[in-house]
Amino acid sequence: MMSDQAKARVLLLESIHPDAVSRLEEDGFQVESVASALDEAELIERISGVHLLGIRSKTKVTAKVLEAADSLAAIGAFCIGTDQIDLAAASASGVAVFNAPFSNTRSVVELAIAEIISMTRRLTEKNALMHAGVWDKSADGAHEIRGRRLGIIGYGNIGTQLSVLAENLGMSVSFFDTADKLALSNAHRCASLDELLEASDIVTLHVDGRPGNAGFFGAEQFAKMRQGSLFLNLSRGIVVDHLALRDALRSGHLAGAAVDVFPQEPKGRGDEFLSELRGLPNVILTPHIGGSTEEAQSDIGGFVATKLAKFLTEGNTTLSVNLPGVVLPEQPGLHRIVHVHVNTPGVLAQVNRILAEHNVNVEGQLLSTRGEYGYLITDIGKGYSDSVLEQLRAMEQTVRLRVLS
Repeated sequence: MMSDQAKARVLLLESIHPDAVSRLEEDGFQVESVASALDEAELIERISGVHLLGIRSKTKVTAKVLEAADSLAAIGAFCIGTDQIDLAAASASGVAVFNAPFSNTRSVVELAIAEIISMTRRLTEKNALMHAGVWDKSADGAHEIRGRRLGIIGYGNIGTQLSVLAENLGMSVSFFDTADKLALSNAHRCASLDELLEASDIVTLHVDGRPGNAGFFGAEQFAKMRQGSLFLNLSRGIVVDHLALRDALRSGHLAGAAVDVFPQEPKGRGDEFLSELRGLPNVILTPHIGGSTEEAQSDIGGFVATKLAKFLTEGNTTLSVNLPGVVLPEQPGLHRIVHVHVNTPGVLAQVNRILAEHNVNVEGQLLSTRGEYGYLITDIGKGYSDSVLEQLRAMEQTVRLRVLS
C-alpha cells in the first residue's frame, strides 16, 4: 500500500538471519546487513535515512539514537527481549517496536534441559578428563535428574514450556513469578523466592532485563540455595552477581552452574570473552546462544521481518511491544492515514471534524489506545488537499502522522 516502499532503507545488525533479508528484499526494500552490534555513537552515525532498524540483544537503541533517527518508523528486535530499546522514547517518537516473543522459546528450553543433564552427570568434567587422556569411570557425583526438584524463576513463555518438559522427564517443578501465573500440570507455585530456593535442587532464571532486575540474584540468594545444588541463567546477564556466583562455586556450596548471558558481552564473533567464571570446574559457559538454533533464527527472521514490512506498508501494529494493536483490512484505491497521538479525550472527533470540513469521506477507520498513546488508522479517497494533512499534523495530540498509498 506504501507507494515509496522501494526507497525505504533497512539496517539489520548482529548477523540477523538471511531469511529476514530475503523477506524484506522481496517487498522492494533496500537492505543493509551488518555482522556485529553497533555502540551508541556508531548507530547515531548510521541511523539517518533508515526507515526500519533490526537488532538483536547487544545493540542499545537509546533516546539519543532515536533523536538522531530522522526517518525511522519501526524497530525489530530479532529476539525475545526488548530491554535494549528505550521503549518510552520510541513511543514518544511514534516509532513502533516489534519482537519475537515465541519463536526461540523451544531452543532456549532445550539448551536448559541439556545443561541440567550435563551438570547432573558431570559430563563437562568427564569430557575434559577424556581429552586429557584420563579414564575416570566412576559414578561419584553423577545423578539422574528424575526425582529432583527444578525451581523456575520467571514463569513466562520459556519458564512454562521448561516446566512441562521437565515434568515429562520425571522432575518435580516449583516456580516463582511476581505476576499471577497459572501453574501447568503438577507445578507448584511458591509464595516467595526464598521458598523456591530452599526447596530446589536446580534453580534456573528466566526473567527479563528491565533495570529493576539488575543485581536481582546475588550472594544472599546463593546462600539460601541448597548445598550442592545447581544454578542456570539463560535470561539476562545483568540480573546475576557473577562474583557472588564464583564464590558460591569455589566454596562448594553450589555443585555447578550454566551461564549463557553476561553483564558485558563481546560485540562480535571472535572477540575475547572475559569473565570471573572462566576456568571453574563443572561450569558450562556458552556465548548467548540460548535462541541460536537455525530453526529459531529462521523463524525469528521471517516473523519479525514480516511485522516490520506490514507496519511500514499497511500500518499494521499487531503484536507491537509499545503501540496499540490495530489491523484494518486493505481497500484498493485509497490512501491510509496512520496517526500516533497522545491518548486524550476527543482525538477521534477532532480528526473526523478536520476531514469533514474538507469534504473528505472516511472509507474505513479503526482506533485503539494503550496507556498514554493512541493509534488511529483512517482510509480515505485520494482526492484531498495538503491542508488536511497539515491540520492533522498540527493537532496538539499528534505524535506522528504517516500517509500510506
